[in-house]
Amino acid sequence: MPQLALDGAALTYDDEGPRDGDGVPLVFIHGWTANRHRWDHQMAHFAPKRRVIRLDLRGHGESDGSARTIEELAADVIVLLDQLKVERFIPVGHSMGGMIAQTLALGHPERVERLVLVNSISRMTYSRGRGLLMAASTLAPFKLFVAANIQRAFSPGYPREEIRECIRASSATPREVVMTCYAAMRTFDVLDRVGEIRTPTLLVHGYHDIQLPVAQMLRMAKAYPDALVRIVDAGHELPVEKPAELTAALESFVTDRA
Repeated sequence: MPQLALDGAALTYDDEGPRDGDGVPLVFIHGWTANRHRWDHQMAHFAPKRRVIRLDLRGHGESDGSARTIEELAADVIVLLDQLKVERFIPVGHSMGGMIAQTLALGHPERVERLVLVNSISRMTYSRGRGLLMAASTLAPFKLFVAANIQRAFSPGYPREEIRECIRASSATPREVVMTCYAAMRTFDVLDRVGEIRTPTLLVHGYHDIQLPVAQMLRMAKAYPDALVRIVDAGHELPVEKPAELTAALESFVTDRA
């Protein structure tokens, strides 16, 4: 379990697969309160044939420290890739990880070969009532706040025990990390800039996502110059609910030479 020491943090990561494999490395970036194991299915699929890297973001999983902005989390990814001597790469980001991936594509366009966003958006948009409800939810007891958000992330009928396991894992994330990242996501907004992202982009989204609704993703997709959209019968936690379908979409996209 390698770690990278940063100022005020230690990042845990995995770096697998052949260095001379097919294509540039894939860099998997998990979402809010999750960890690098969200990508177990994709790592197992791609590692035999190409280099794959994943990390626990600051304060998540087996990494410590904390960050207050999406930009700070994106900077950590760049430091890690510099340490691993990775120049060009394909970021694959889920939810908050997709926000980090977009930040990387905007800040380092020369390094991002392709971009993959899973259940992510460029701007969080709420009605007035929904915005007030979201703000009020932060006043709830911490474990209730986390549990309510994770419960809503799954599509109807998903097994309750598996949801409870995700809630337990998310609740282990330190309160400060949970709340600061939650605030960072709510204020994240690059919708007016995504037209600058010229690299081919895949947007994979769960049809039943009520955390980041598919309508908001489609609004974002229209702003991308070169976007491919895939809608999957899942909720917000697509990597957990439909890992094989997500892997198949990734495989098709990253091996497309067009």
